[in-house]
Amino acid sequence: MSNTFDLKKILRPHILTLAPYSSARDEYTGHVGVFLDANENPYGSVTEADYNRYPDPHQVDIKQKITSIKHVSPDRTFLGNGSDEPIDLLTRAICVPGRDHVIIMPPTYGMYEVSASIHDVHIDRVSLTTDYQIDVDAVLNAVQNDTKIIWICSPNNPTGNNVQDSAIETILSGFNGLVVVDEAYIDFTDKPSWVSRLDEFPNLVVLQTFSKAWGLAGLRAGMCFASAELVRVLNKIKPPYNISLPAQQALLAGLEHVSAKDKMVSDILTERKSLQDALLELSIVVKIHPSDANFLLVQFEDAKAVMDYLISETIIVRDRSRVHLCEGCLRITVGTNKENEVLIESLKKYQQKNVTV
Repeated sequence: MSNTFDLKKILRPHILTLAPYSSARDEYTGHVGVFLDANENPYGSVTEADYNRYPDPHQVDIKQKITSIKHVSPDRTFLGNGSDEPIDLLTRAICVPGRDHVIIMPPTYGMYEVSASIHDVHIDRVSLTTDYQIDVDAVLNAVQNDTKIIWICSPNNPTGNNVQDSAIETILSGFNGLVVVDEAYIDFTDKPSWVSRLDEFPNLVVLQTFSKAWGLAGLRAGMCFASAELVRVLNKIKPPYNISLPAQQALLAGLEHVSAKDKMVSDILTERKSLQDALLELSIVVKIHPSDANFLLVQFEDAKAVMDYLISETIIVRDRSRVHLCEGCLRITVGTNKENEVLIESLKKYQQKNVTV
């Protein structure tokens, strides 16, 4: 299968001729003037902050700042309400309900499947291998005429590992639809981002987020990097003001602190190693899967019992024990040094109560 990707051939036909909503801020992009165009409240807000004006619908200042950090031009950058918004918009723009297919590779991030299900898109599941890598032949064999998107999460959630570059390259070269590489956890690995290879692969889409390394999950802001042609489509179908003014202000402020983000990442990686070492000393732990993310996937002898005990201690982890290829596993986010110590001490207490020497 050779790649002859043409975005126009895979877009839903009506999207090509869709007339987008034209907001007041599309007609005038200046920051100074007497604004009588958007039916806003001229007297200000009911709060002390001035939120009476609509935000920039295209987040120009933020994209310029991202360009200096990510080295991707603004016309290739789409900002969404979390990464979930571009996941939803890509599905809506490309997949015809009731006809088209997407491929996911369980175990993986659940929103790919949820978004496809919402839009009545067929979901073809091709399992990762037992070491959580892509079965490339199986993926390409699963491609049908109506397969439009292949979703890849790397580092993968919930397993934590990077996916082999060679596998992604083969799929990008051999598939004429979109290949979306979700890099929500890219900051926690030394692997270079796929953003640097957008010029090589016109069908490549890369997702990143401000929720993890940047510590801005509450803002609900995600990044999507793709061809300028596809970004224009996403801008055409998104809600006009999809990122609020407070979120935009906070993002601009946050982007001034790259060094603080890097320091937090370094601290998390240090704690990840310490947490892994401490967990390995527990007899109730069967295996810790290699992680390139800010969490560990840990297999326990009795995951349900451990989960129940931790909840009773008001320590909340994620039960992944019923997820394909994650049987018996809990996903544990790397916390602060103190939080990790509390977790380990609780697990030691559980072990003392439940393990007979």
